[in-house]
Amino acid sequence: MSMPASLMGFGIFKLLQRHLKFPFTPVENVFLQSVACGMAIMPLGCGFVGVIPAMNYLLRPDELGPLLLSVSQLIIWSLGLCYFGVVFAVPLRRQVIIRERLKFPSGFSTAVLISVLHGQVRPSMSNKTLDASQGGFASLVPRHEPEPPEEVDDAPDGQERGEYAEQQKADWAANMRILLLSFCLSGIFTVCTYFFPVLRNLPVFGTVAAQTWLWTLNPSLAYVGQGIIMGAETTLHMTLGAIVGWGLLSPLAKSRGWAPGPVDDWEHGSKGWIVWVSLAIMLVDAVVSLGYIALRPVLGPKLNDLWRRYWPDGIKSLLRHHPHQYTAVPSQSDEDVEESSRGHSQSPENLHDQIRIDAPPDQRIGNKIVVVGLVASILLCIFTIRFVFGRLVPIYATSVAVFMALILSIMGVRALGETDLNPVSGISKLAQLFFALIIPQSNKASVLINLIAGAVSEAGALQAGDLMQDLKTGHLLGAAPKAQFWGQVIGATAGAIVSALLYRLYTLVYTIPGDLFQVPTAYVWIFTARLVTGQGLPPMATEWAAGAGILFAIMTMGRTIYAGKSWRPWIPGGIAVAVGMYNVPSFTLARAIGGLLAWYWARIRKQSSTPLIILASGFILGEGFLSIVNLIMQGFSIPHF
Repeated sequence: MSMPASLMGFGIFKLLQRHLKFPFTPVENVFLQSVACGMAIMPLGCGFVGVIPAMNYLLRPDELGPLLLSVSQLIIWSLGLCYFGVVFAVPLRRQVIIRERLKFPSGFSTAVLISVLHGQVRPSMSNKTLDASQGGFASLVPRHEPEPPEEVDDAPDGQERGEYAEQQKADWAANMRILLLSFCLSGIFTVCTYFFPVLRNLPVFGTVAAQTWLWTLNPSLAYVGQGIIMGAETTLHMTLGAIVGWGLLSPLAKSRGWAPGPVDDWEHGSKGWIVWVSLAIMLVDAVVSLGYIALRPVLGPKLNDLWRRYWPDGIKSLLRHHPHQYTAVPSQSDEDVEESSRGHSQSPENLHDQIRIDAPPDQRIGNKIVVVGLVASILLCIFTIRFVFGRLVPIYATSVAVFMALILSIMGVRALGETDLNPVSGISKLAQLFFALIIPQSNKASVLINLIAGAVSEAGALQAGDLMQDLKTGHLLGAAPKAQFWGQVIGATAGAIVSALLYRLYTLVYTIPGDLFQVPTAYVWIFTARLVTGQGLPPMATEWAAGAGILFAIMTMGRTIYAGKSWRPWIPGGIAVAVGMYNVPSFTLARAIGGLLAWYWARIRKQSSTPLIILASGFILGEGFLSIVNLIMQGFSIPHF
């Protein structure tokens, strides 16, 4: 939500500018998107797309389910989960942003977008923005700027300041037109899908492929927009997962009798069978990547010696692409990336000796707030889970889950800072695996406890990573970390309450699981819980899952070691492949279209990514807002065509 929130906030306050007592500067925009992100992350962070549907609809009677929670219980559960990850991100900030200066690509890209919108940085200034990503506090935009953005004398050579200011205004107007047009197109299409539901599942590969094997296309413009932001590498890896899962494994499992039921049956069909293969891929990807991040500071020299001895090329690549050396944002040209990499390749010792510029002391979060806030948020989480689930979940299990979430958050934040991928899915699965070892399988609530433990771990890692992206944006633009922190707390509080209410509204209006909301993530959660608690797998799922796990363990290690090689994107990423495998193809294909569009725009056309980001944001916002209209029409039982 960071880029769409920044765009929306800028557009709204630009329209209200003449009525405002104070200017709406990049700093205010940072605060706005911090609150918006803190709120928008709550549906995922509080489990309303995975854990809660799994409890409500997928728990069997022998697993103490289905477990229906009231609105008040959902709100209390959400408030218990929404704070400790936000607070724990604060002490991590100085290490990963100030000392190591990890890039956090999404936070950096948001800072560039805000700067462009406010007229501070031109989209073509790739070298300057890359330098800023590694700089100190407020290095992208001067922190004390006496003139309004239009007066900044950064016009290109040969162009007068007034002429350049007019060009800036024209560019801003063009960007706003793109945003409004894409918003309207996506919104109109969203409303049309209500009256013509077939638009969400177009049989582009034929009727048999659509009805029997679920190969359809959902031409959602929001999906296209998400694919633009995700990029070609991730979306094409997802497409590979869809091809392998739904084009090869699903027919194979059906024909061999391993999944004899209908393809779309989670229990007996190939839809449920291939989930186990995707789970194995996801687990090994998380274990290998997070293990590498965790062990590298301790075993780094020893690993280097081993690579020198047994794999010289591997160690050269590892040393050449040290974790303190940053990658470029996708919109930059290859020449800019190579030049910048040569200019900024530094040894760890030099980086350690450099002066780190931070916000003034009065703008930082105090240690007292961190200590008190962390203790209070942990106690709140333990108390609320006890209040909602009673004696079904032991207090010691909740306590261990919270502290495990804090440890896993460190690895998640580091992975996010280096790769822009927060592997919360893998983190939650690791937590589920750990709790299977400490909770006896004889306990009837073992599956429920497993779900809750994973949810707590995912919430902590997700919130800590989300806040760190925002703190990176604020660090580059001169925003006070203290204000961002309280903004996140405000957004998290509102998001926890609103998410619970909206979840209850959606579950009352729509059939869940159903054609529109298939809740695949909920099935992944419940299947993982049953797997690790010893409930077995379908026929031949063990062999195929083990083979896929071994294959992707090797691939993930290769992607980790050869992080800077030009051919690295050709090695499939485990998380992306797994997501494409356990979701139906219609979830993936439109995103792949968006990823290819982003690749064409940046690599072939060599254009600035700003207009494309604005287009994608308009697509996402249009469907997001107008889907509320669809919800209202569904509630009033307005007929479909």
